[in-house]
Amino acid sequence: MNDQSPRRAGGREARRAARSTALPDNQRPVRAGLSGGQYRPLSDHDMVRIHHTALDALEQIGLADAPPSGVEILTKAGAILGDDGRIRFPRALVEDMLAKAARGITLHGRDPRHDLDLSGTRVHYGTAGAAVHLVDVHGREYRESTVQDLHDAARIADQLDNLHFFQRAMVCRDIADNLEMDLNTIYACCAGTKKHIGVSFTDPDFVDDGFELLHMIAGGEDQWRARPFISNSNCFVVPPMKFATESCKVMEKVIAGGMPVLLLSAGMAGATAPSTVAGAIVQAVAECLAGVVYVNAIAPGHPAIFGTWPFGLDLRTGAMTGGSGEQALLTAGCAQMHQFYNLPGGAAAGIADSKLPDMQAGWEQMCSNVMAGLAGLNMVYEAAGMHASLLGFCHESLILGDDIIGQALRCVRGIEVTDETLALEEIREVCIGGTGHYLGTGATLSRMQTDHVYPTYGDRTSPKEWVEKGRSDLLDRATARKEEILATPAPARFDAETDMAIRNRFRIHLA
Repeated sequence: MNDQSPRRAGGREARRAARSTALPDNQRPVRAGLSGGQYRPLSDHDMVRIHHTALDALEQIGLADAPPSGVEILTKAGAILGDDGRIRFPRALVEDMLAKAARGITLHGRDPRHDLDLSGTRVHYGTAGAAVHLVDVHGREYRESTVQDLHDAARIADQLDNLHFFQRAMVCRDIADNLEMDLNTIYACCAGTKKHIGVSFTDPDFVDDGFELLHMIAGGEDQWRARPFISNSNCFVVPPMKFATESCKVMEKVIAGGMPVLLLSAGMAGATAPSTVAGAIVQAVAECLAGVVYVNAIAPGHPAIFGTWPFGLDLRTGAMTGGSGEQALLTAGCAQMHQFYNLPGGAAAGIADSKLPDMQAGWEQMCSNVMAGLAGLNMVYEAAGMHASLLGFCHESLILGDDIIGQALRCVRGIEVTDETLALEEIREVCIGGTGHYLGTGATLSRMQTDHVYPTYGDRTSPKEWVEKGRSDLLDRATARKEEILATPAPARFDAETDMAIRNRFRIHLA
């Protein structure tokens, strides 16, 4: 035993030294764009049936309430306006527009390191939503969210390795004017992170001012169009099977301005969509196929994300169940349909119905995040920070969500089977004349960083060590990290000249 003690100590020190050395991004055990697709709740036959049923719905039922501009665009492309005001889509039209749709698109960040490749089954996790409250974990209360809260969330997300994009997560409830709210949302997000950003516009008349602001941030219209770092989250439909008139007008304008579009269909299964998982997916697919026709009739090949986004519902109460197993299945099934069409796709996962970052939130967030990743969903929206079925956003939960997503991504990466990982020679060396254990072996040390994901905030110490370190809990550690991030200047902030020009042109509410 005395002979083995030095080896143990040496192995421990070597492991610590290895862990202290940061790996290049392409060697990290988890990273943006890992390929999923291992989990397939729908068979090939199931997907074909969903596809044909969605085409039946478009051809026979169609969508109501298109704006006059949309009616003109769609009927000129080959859609049919009925006497009942509904626009119906012949199968051949849908197939033609699917052939024109953009595939393998890249969503840009202001920093190219954060560009997102949406080809195949590459998986990316980020935020989204329109929470109207911020969760105060220590006071255990909800208060109205502000532009400062949104900016702080963007700053935090910018520092989290496993959050790959930042879509607006909260509404700036302290800004009453909707135009100012839209513009300050863009400013607060862009000044907080250089990752890809998603925003909405509340009125089509606000889009021009939004582009003026984005051109100022980018350094000019040409620079913006070369690398558009914001996409428009566009609820272009109001389920069931109706166009959202004003959002469609926004969509037409952002396409003209070169902004990628998230075509978002957000039906509630049992309320505004069929209660069955398959039926809710059918309706979401049909609505998003109508969006594909709309976008490509305007600008063939314009970058658009197939945003089938159905939500689960507790049929006992009518309350949304973003953290349910049904939600996880809805999202995974939608991911498969994106792959069926070979289109870049996005859906919701990681939502907690729990009001605080507690054990319920943990199981709810992990369940759907893992299933979305394993299903190969390109853009996993609302993956961290969301509570109370999207009513509340929590900075500490955003930070803890980074750990959850790290473990989810490790599941997405899967099991590597090679001559090296099968480890026969390593087993031989350890068992025949070796130490009898694998701690500190060359193979173990060489792969401890590239194969294993270690929690940043989760605690794996013994009870004795935990007591010695002051009995800290997850929220204590997350709060400390939040304060550390917010105590330093944001790397994404604008240079003084650009910031002054923006403030001279627009009313910016952030100090």
